[in-house]
Amino acid sequence: MDTDRARTDGLLQGGLWATAGLWAMGWVWWAQDIAGMAPCELCFWERWPYRALILLGLAWMIAGACGLRVGRAMAVLITLTLLAAVGIAGLHVGVEQGWWPSPLPACAAPHFSGGTMAQRLAAMPLRPAKPCDSPNRLLGWLPVSMAMLDFIYAVVLLTSAWLIVPPVLRSLRRPR
Repeated sequence: MDTDRARTDGLLQGGLWATAGLWAMGWVWWAQDIAGMAPCELCFWERWPYRALILLGLAWMIAGACGLRVGRAMAVLITLTLLAAVGIAGLHVGVEQGWWPSPLPACAAPHFSGGTMAQRLAAMPLRPAKPCDSPNRLLGWLPVSMAMLDFIYAVVLLTSAWLIVPPVLRSLRRPR
């Protein structure tokens, strides 16, 4: 009976979290490759927690299919991953709003000094980076950036995890 429960929980919850990560990655793929929005360096950093979420969800599904009880560990790892997603998105929103500077050197304009003009030109990147404090907006009239949408999405997922994860942890407690 416990194996059936672990299998069902693993397949359902693992599938839920993998789908949530795939949804986020599909959204940024659309924004970048179809809508033509240029991402900044912080945008690339924002994608890592969703990649991890996909892998964790798939791992939970595989473990569940094998009847392994890994719900507690996966719940903790997914919660930590979502906390990272909220943190990175919040950092990006703060940079866009001018609350603090970006911690990434790629988000700042390059500084060239000394040398000849040819040396300065050779030191320039082939493709200019998009500044992290320049928000991408889906709708020009709506003051909501992609980073802000990611922050909202990550907070909704984290809240969902807090609502879903505790019952899972309670159901995995061993009877005494």
